[in-house]
Amino acid sequence: MSPGVWNEIGERSPVWPGRLEPLGATWGEEATNFAVHAPRATRAWVCTFDDDGTETRHELTARTLGTWHGALPGVAPGTAYGFRVDGPWDPANGSRFNPAKLLLDPYARAVCGRLLPGESVHAHDVDAPDLRSDLDSAGNVPLAVVVGPDDFDWGGERPKRQRWRDTVIYELHVKGMTALHDRVPEHLRGTYAGLADPAVVDYLTDLGVTAVELLPVHHFVSEPSVSARGLVNYWGYNSIGYFAPHAAYSASGERGQQVTEFKQMVRAFHAAGIEVYLDVVYNHTAEAGPDGPTLSFRGLDDHAFYRRPPEADRQPGNTADHYWDATGCGNTVDTDDPFALRVILDSLRYWADEMHVDGFRFDLLSALSRTDREIDMRSRFMTAVAQDPVLRGVKLIAEPWDATMDGYVVGRCPPPWVEWNDQYRDTMRDYWRGESAGIREVATRLAGSSDLYADDGRSPYASVNFVTAHDGFTVRDLVSFARKHNEANGEANRDGTDNNRSANHGVEGDTDDQKILAVRRRTAANLMVTLCLSNGVPMITAGDERGRTQRGNNNAYCQDNEVSWIDWRPDDAWLDVYELTKTALRLRREHHALRQRHWFEGRPTMKGGPKDLAWLHPEGREMTTADWHDESLTTLGMFVLGSPLRSPGPRGEQQSDRSFVIWYHSGDDPVDLVLPENPWARAGEVVLSTAPEITVGTPVGDGQVLSLTGPSVVVLRSV
Repeated sequence: MSPGVWNEIGERSPVWPGRLEPLGATWGEEATNFAVHAPRATRAWVCTFDDDGTETRHELTARTLGTWHGALPGVAPGTAYGFRVDGPWDPANGSRFNPAKLLLDPYARAVCGRLLPGESVHAHDVDAPDLRSDLDSAGNVPLAVVVGPDDFDWGGERPKRQRWRDTVIYELHVKGMTALHDRVPEHLRGTYAGLADPAVVDYLTDLGVTAVELLPVHHFVSEPSVSARGLVNYWGYNSIGYFAPHAAYSASGERGQQVTEFKQMVRAFHAAGIEVYLDVVYNHTAEAGPDGPTLSFRGLDDHAFYRRPPEADRQPGNTADHYWDATGCGNTVDTDDPFALRVILDSLRYWADEMHVDGFRFDLLSALSRTDREIDMRSRFMTAVAQDPVLRGVKLIAEPWDATMDGYVVGRCPPPWVEWNDQYRDTMRDYWRGESAGIREVATRLAGSSDLYADDGRSPYASVNFVTAHDGFTVRDLVSFARKHNEANGEANRDGTDNNRSANHGVEGDTDDQKILAVRRRTAANLMVTLCLSNGVPMITAGDERGRTQRGNNNAYCQDNEVSWIDWRPDDAWLDVYELTKTALRLRREHHALRQRHWFEGRPTMKGGPKDLAWLHPEGREMTTADWHDESLTTLGMFVLGSPLRSPGPRGEQQSDRSFVIWYHSGDDPVDLVLPENPWARAGEVVLSTAPEITVGTPVGDGQVLSLTGPSVVVLRSV
């Protein structure tokens, strides 16, 4: 069907000229303005849909500075719409214009409908990729939704943003957190509203969490290859709507209601003193590689939005070579392009300003922070974020790597960025599974990873410490499986890392052996307590504190079921691990000595006083150079001075606290710990212990001996 004839079906005119700003759909009592940026297109239409799915096409005849725009009277909030554009077809050079493809508004505030994989969602002929497909994609792709005026009542002032050193992050999935929660009303489970339920908020507050980090909530779709296996993209790292809360997490299911429900969730967390961070995926989109679907950006301006390799690296006639992929997902968003960069910045400001989000964790930051193809911490993206008056005031968390060999930049992100520290993760996993080559690196990680962050003036809180995250084993699986078990993903167990740094303690997976179970729970507690008491910002993966298992699956991205959801039944919970985690977070919260802003220096904070940090040998003396190089040593004591602290108070005053000695022992053999004789902390008590033989409240004094029968953490506090 020719474009001329095709365009005339169901078209209504006239369309008012409207205005080029703001982009997207802006509802007004008189008319709704539509604006879409497609500078190389030759024609553009906004297509509205009735409740029965009937499409009406309205040609946009006004174009200003590359933006097509027009205003339609009588368009109500809740109306579904999309764009169609026409232009040259030259996919090898980034022109994929095809008016048969309905395109999602990049600035859509809400989305409805699903992606139904099939030939029609591709702009090209799947059997002949160089040819344009005439199959209409309407009915098989998501649609944007017109959102009404913002009259949401936030209920007072926004809470003051927390200091990094006071922050405890809890990484969770909106659906997985409540899908099985027996104290959340059934109709709210798995939704924004369910997450805002008092049963969840109170649980997090009681545990000691100060911030939730939500796995992607930008509207996303499943990859066709995943759908073909009868599975879905559960994690959400396949974004297509950077301004729209994911529609499936709406409790009501009404068009546009997800926006209000998201705000209600944020308001509930803020009322409890909990910040909200979003895990954002701006490095690639759900349109995948050149053979992927055409859903939005590809159809509007493929040439500008996705990175290309240098001309010299291209193979003539091979369109697959005309994307450069640093993400492993088929495409890489080109932040050198002004419009692609604008979309990202506008999206971030929208979530910070209008949705009251407190921070962002950037998936594969290295892919975003490139100039051409080279990692550049002064790139357009990094510079724009640093200079933006809104974004420089929110919390910025980097995943400091991407899918390339040169993308690993842990320790290199500039202030005010903080970073996921995978070196902390690997070190602590090795230490507690008994595979550590001595304790030198363990001490460095416990004290805040100064080797990574001190040289450029950053503080210990630049290190976001974690032992697990959404991708990989849970803590329970770390101590229960020696290898991955991803067969349910349908990829022949080839997906997911083989570098798990885990141990099954004698049996692979579930067991009734009480001795093995006791060792597993004790090791899990050691991991969690170590995480909570290390210098830096702790991040807990949802459910780890209560023994959540994924049954050995270390890549459960496509498991939208009990494998990924938290099991809230008390009979399956490791409640001893929960209580120890809660105690460790309480100690951290109550004592400035355990969450200091300044680096330890290993010298007195005042003339003639004790050192602010001392490392102790189990024999009760300070560590020597020979001790640090003893690869058989598995026990380490960490003395932290409480009075005076190196970090001043809010008015510059000298702060005082209790002093602590924290003993870490990862060896399987029993060990006797001799408490050091010293003039500054002669007596105290045990305030936390993962060793059954050492009880909380046990009084201790210098020269005393504590005997441990196995791997343990014991925390002593001075009187």
